[in-house]
Amino acid sequence: MKVSTVNHSRSISWFGIIGSLAALVHYCVAVSLEGFVHISPAYSNIAGFVLAFPVSYFGHSKLSFANHQSTHQQALPKFFAVALAGFIANQILVLSLMYVFKLPFWLVLSVVMVIVAISSYLLSRFWAFKSK
Repeated sequence: MKVSTVNHSRSISWFGIIGSLAALVHYCVAVSLEGFVHISPAYSNIAGFVLAFPVSYFGHSKLSFANHQSTHQQALPKFFAVALAGFIANQILVLSLMYVFKLPFWLVLSVVMVIVAISSYLLSRFWAFKSK
């Protein structure tokens, strides 16, 4: 097996682990705020994103894309742009699906987070942590 194939497989594995951890933080915060504190899903989802972002960035920077040559000054703004775009897609999909299908927040959020994660991986790998 080629070194690049091994590195890519390792990158995908770490991305899944770190992404799952960040998603768990996001999901638990958002669902807890909505369910127990009765904060609207829109604001609960924002709080979940804000608290999960550092977990995601530092985990992906140090583990998922450990071989990247980008500095934090290069990678952080790009990764934030990817994460923010993913969050905006998440927020639009969550609120739209809740409105159209009258499904509970916890269910819609869990489905949307999986969909957004795939695009986030691709943008992170091929843009945010790509070396110059």
